[in-house]
Amino acid sequence: MFMFDEATFARDAQAQLAFLTPQLFRVESEVYQIRYPSFDLAPLMFVNEDGDMWDVGTVFYAGDIAGSAQFIGGKARDIPYADISTSQYTQAYHLAAIGYEWSLQELQRAAKLGRNLGADKAAAATKVAAVFKFNIGMTGRAPGAATSEKNITGLVNNPSVPTANVASGTGGLTWATKTPDEILKDVNEALAAPFNATKETQVANTLLLPTTAFQYIATARISAINMTILQFLQSANMVTANGGGALTIRASRVLETAGASNTRRMVAYDNSREVVQFHLPADHEFLDPFRKSSMSWEVAGLMNVGGTEIRLPKAMAYRDGF
Repeated sequence: MFMFDEATFARDAQAQLAFLTPQLFRVESEVYQIRYPSFDLAPLMFVNEDGDMWDVGTVFYAGDIAGSAQFIGGKARDIPYADISTSQYTQAYHLAAIGYEWSLQELQRAAKLGRNLGADKAAAATKVAAVFKFNIGMTGRAPGAATSEKNITGLVNNPSVPTANVASGTGGLTWATKTPDEILKDVNEALAAPFNATKETQVANTLLLPTTAFQYIATARISAINMTILQFLQSANMVTANGGGALTIRASRVLETAGASNTRRMVAYDNSREVVQFHLPADHEFLDPFRKSSMSWEVAGLMNVGGTEIRLPKAMAYRDGF
């Protein structure tokens, strides 16, 4: 009696397909690669590349002044003095890796298809490294995980940054139910927070919005002046009012669930080196190929990553719940 053997059928089908493909179909020389979003941190914060692959961290110092002037008499001997203080801070670096491997068999099969297997796998490892660095820079270890075995947080979830919920509007908390004036109030309160918290020494020149929030204000119009909310915000806002120059507004998919209880979060901050920077003492690079066995090779890819350091948390503000 005939018994259907699924494993044998699948194996035979694969063999037949391998035979028929070059006979019946035109095989495209270019392999379609899935597109990924940008993983560039440079527009969002200063990327500090000081150091090398084997550094363990960096040390920096912050100074402050102390003392107060007093009224004195003409023959006073107790003159008040000013003084200075210096504090030391450290930022640890962490070695990370992503490489690739190949076997003699897959190398020969790729050659038959006209593919450069080494270049393809190297490009894949480079992309994976970019994703890793972006996730470390924005949220710490990975999206949705504020801490990891390295206890690293990122640009959008540092617990030292002042955080608050937006105020409720006439129709509720969400921007879809708020008037343009209420939305502008939410944004300008976030932009004003660093200026006020730092006693008017830091101006938030950058606003990060969840992608959906950015898209909403880019299309929602203020009928009285025939402008979108985004257009009006770019021309009149708390940053320009405080003498901070032009306001940079960017969209980020990471902010869709970065707020408390997975709500949307906006980030207003002074995008300068003294406020926030991403430490990358050694970017991703490949070592020489290593032969693991008679039929397989490995290429290690290493990088030294320090993560996001927020030196002046009060020069930033998080606003959630909109």
